[in-house]
Amino acid sequence: MFISKKEVQVRYAETDQMGVVYHANYIIWLELGRTQIVEDLGFRYADMEKDGIVSPVMDVQISYKKPMTYGETATVHTWIEKYNGVKTVYGYEIYNEQNDLVVTATSTHACVRKDTFRPISLKREYPEWHKVYEENKKQ
Repeated sequence: MFISKKEVQVRYAETDQMGVVYHANYIIWLELGRTQIVEDLGFRYADMEKDGIVSPVMDVQISYKKPMTYGETATVHTWIEKYNGVKTVYGYEIYNEQNDLVVTATSTHACVRKDTFRPISLKREYPEWHKVYEENKKQ
């Protein structure tokens, strides 16, 4: 199983009145991690979008363990938790600079045609992508 890593600097605008990262901003960091793993595996979402394919979020599960504050660096670990050729579940762990686990999460996606939102088979439409996801998913 391949695990991608993406560092994110906590910006002041991402914090709330209590001085900690606002909870919804972690979901943005999940997207950064997801984009990073796709690139690390040799692909680009932008190329798929040029073909009229998008990958909407179907579900997000997130658990907050510890707060992060302005000026810290978060490291988003991302992997392919489950993959069946149509639907992908990405797994995430976010760590602070002390290597403390601050967030665990999963997000579920399907690739669909942008004009109809009908799902596609990655195996049929993007066989190289399918092969790499099969080889790198959690066993």
